Amino acid sequence: MKKILPRLIVKGGVLSPAELKNIAETAENAGLSTISFGSRQDILFPDALEKDALDGLKALNIIEPNSNPVENIVSSYVTTDIFPTTAWLTGDRYLYILEQIRYEPSLKINITEPRQRLVPLFTGHLNFIASEHEDYWYLYVRLPEWENTEMYPALIYSWDIAKIGEAIENILMEEPGDIEMIFELVNDAVDTDNRTVDKPLEVPFYPFPYYEGMNRIGTGEYWLGLYWRNNRYDLEFLKAMCDLCAELKIGRICITPWKSFIVKGIPQESKLQWEKLLGKFGINVRHSMLELNWHLPVANDELLKLKKYLVANFDQNDISTYGLTFSIANYTRRVYYFTSIVIEKNTTPQDLSEFEIRDTFNLLYAKDFDPNTRKYITHVQDVDQVELPGLLMELSQMYFAQLGQKKEEEKSAGPKKEIIQTEVYQCQECFTIYDEAYGDITQDIEPETTFKDLPEDYSCPVCEAPKTSFKKKVFEKQKE
Repeated sequence: MKKILPRLIVKGGVLSPAELKNIAETAENAGLSTISFGSRQDILFPDALEKDALDGLKALNIIEPNSNPVENIVSSYVTTDIFPTTAWLTGDRYLYILEQIRYEPSLKINITEPRQRLVPLFTGHLNFIASEHEDYWYLYVRLPEWENTEMYPALIYSWDIAKIGEAIENILMEEPGDIEMIFELVNDAVDTDNRTVDKPLEVPFYPFPYYEGMNRIGTGEYWLGLYWRNNRYDLEFLKAMCDLCAELKIGRICITPWKSFIVKGIPQESKLQWEKLLGKFGINVRHSMLELNWHLPVANDELLKLKKYLVANFDQNDISTYGLTFSIANYTRRVYYFTSIVIEKNTTPQDLSEFEIRDTFNLLYAKDFDPNTRKYITHVQDVDQVELPGLLMELSQMYFAQLGQKKEEEKSAGPKKEIIQTEVYQCQECFTIYDEAYGDITQDIEPETTFKDLPEDYSCPVCEAPKTSFKKKVFEKQKE
């Protein structure tokens, strides 16, 4: 049965060893022996607590059940130095951006880079994704009432992310209709250093990475990923681990969206100390890929039991799921997943709830088995639990059969056609366009006259709206 749990906001999934130790000690004083991690890089307290039990964490952001919604900010800071990343996007830049966000967001914010696979790009309401231009980000918006994700028509400067996010939250009260309206209202509300979108976002496909165990970095240091099957992390171990981090001057611990955490920057000479610490507490590493890459609702024993059943079947049949990710969820409308394969448990009809009815499930898979496509295809519907292992093995074989096929098709298709972008100015009253290349013969405006150089009393040649009614637009077409 799903429980409602107190949450502790961990901005960007980044915290210091001292902060984590304080959290562990406070939870221990409240009578807990474990804590859990959430899928948005937050911390969960898995047992019922007295109202003032977490007073020791008042300096941090505790969200009580049924309180005003506050969302944690997800970031791919955790992937820097250990997975492929955009060259200019360093850990320090993430930390500076996160520090700028001083309001409590009610919208889900993702701040990520497109080459890594560990942290989802598009599961937020505001998804900032690093571009190739230093300190500029794409913004993809999917507000709670929207069905689709829309691209903001400009690149966002790093130091504008906080004020643009806050401006959009304020605009929400006015119920904006579409992305163009949001763009205009944000530009009216705050000064920004936007940049023109000169090429579409490209998200390369990589198989999902293995993120557990002790792993060597090219610099000679190590990073350690730790995962607990039941998502209940022992407080005694966490305190001892934080003490070792402090001793070795390791400044950051990173929570992943997969209910695990990563410690980076472990000196090579201290590797034996870490192995002794893990051995002392009986910590298992190198879990099978069969069980690592799953998203489940927290504290849902029923769905956890189903996962164990499916993993046992994979193991028994020697099935490879390398590169695949899975989620199990109760069927609800407008759920936005971030896994290759989705197992939906159907809801029992209200009028039949008094009868004992067998559970049924739907199976969906992401287009090209890439969750970043945000498009899911229904494989089967209304099947029994006993049918799931065989169907999931069938999907696994489909994945490996098509792996790499898309790249081959792109090669055979030849070079991509060049995209030509044209900047024009459009009257917002009648949609007449002023193109600088042609000028305006009706008002004796010469070709190649920039919009900025038009006289202040320039007006629309069709509806006579003033110059201020014109807004810049960017049109794209393929070069013939």
